[in-house]
Amino acid sequence: MVTKFVLLVSAIALFSSANGQSCQNPKVEAASFTSLDATIVTQIAYITEFTLVCDSPLPPNYALYAEVDGKPLTAARIGENKYQVSWTEEPAAARSGMHEVRVLDEEGWASLRRARRADPTATVAPLLAIQLNHPGSYSGPWVNSEVLATALSVLIAYIALHNKSKILA
Repeated sequence: MVTKFVLLVSAIALFSSANGQSCQNPKVEAASFTSLDATIVTQIAYITEFTLVCDSPLPPNYALYAEVDGKPLTAARIGENKYQVSWTEEPAAARSGMHEVRVLDEEGWASLRRARRADPTATVAPLLAIQLNHPGSYSGPWVNSEVLATALSVLIAYIALHNKSKILA
């Protein structure tokens, strides 16, 4: 039973690639979001949503993959021709600036994996690339309010005791 399923999947994959189910002349509209406040979160979230329109209509099961800074990701289909790529990072490791989200179709993803087996730094031309700007995350003031309150209390106590000794002397 498993062999029949594998053969059926292989036949479908060959048929879809023979029919040219790749995206020609992609047109993209993208929106990106990131976490800006790192004071109460344990992970910084990066989200890119995009609409992909090609010359020919894409099938409903058209799979896309993404790569950001060498990290492999899957693009989730969230609607008609709409996809989302998201990932998280520790606040200490999250860097500000531009992040390039390289989006590949199944053919490009397979080519990238084959190229990476021989050379881990190999790259393949993506189907499209989306720039995500992360301005940085606010992780709180440089000095916590408790430390500032304690320092001011000690300073006021010192001034009060110093002035008391002057008055009594």
